[in-house]
Amino acid sequence: MAEELYFIKTNPVTAKINLYNKLCREEDSILQYMQDDKKTSLELIKKKVLDNVDSLSKEELLNLFEWFNAKYKTDPEEVKTQLFIHGIDLFYEIPQSSNIQSFQQILSDYEKYSKRNLNYVFDAENFNRFLVYGILFTGLINKEKGKEHILSDFLKSDYKDLFSYAEDQFKSKNPETLSQEDMYNQFVDLYDSTKFYKGPIITLHDF
Repeated sequence: MAEELYFIKTNPVTAKINLYNKLCREEDSILQYMQDDKKTSLELIKKKVLDNVDSLSKEELLNLFEWFNAKYKTDPEEVKTQLFIHGIDLFYEIPQSSNIQSFQQILSDYEKYSKRNLNYVFDAENFNRFLVYGILFTGLINKEKGKEHILSDFLKSDYKDLFSYAEDQFKSKNPETLSQEDMYNQFVDLYDSTKFYKGPIITLHDF
């Protein structure tokens, strides 16, 4: 499987019913995707799904993704549909490794600014602020290249601190910054997909 960066919203109530029942019905099928102590690993996943699907570890989620991908591998859209039915909404993905590297670098810069490690589960407020920073930073790149940057211009007056930091990072990394992949539209898409969302957002990096 190619490298992917997934963005996930969850529905704990749906997962508690649909995903838990699927795991119970299809134990033999999923066991091969579990870690060393397969039965114990599966029982732990089932318990977490019953309690709150958001408590699954990154490795446990990747195991579930591997299983769903194997079951519905002939139709990528069906994989997303089945995940959604079972409480896991894969609402966005970045498939290019160069774009993933750019995204991770922008996230690392934001973590230094915010003085917090955002891990792989974001609360909605922190994710929104990070996306605003990403839009402001990549908007500067687009402006320099003569590309679209309207939302960046719209947001910068409301987020003067983030824009100031984005400018500093842009200046300090130029011309390296200008060689980065075009990430502006991806940050805008993510912002549009989550600006009114209040739950946790999971980022899952699959190599």
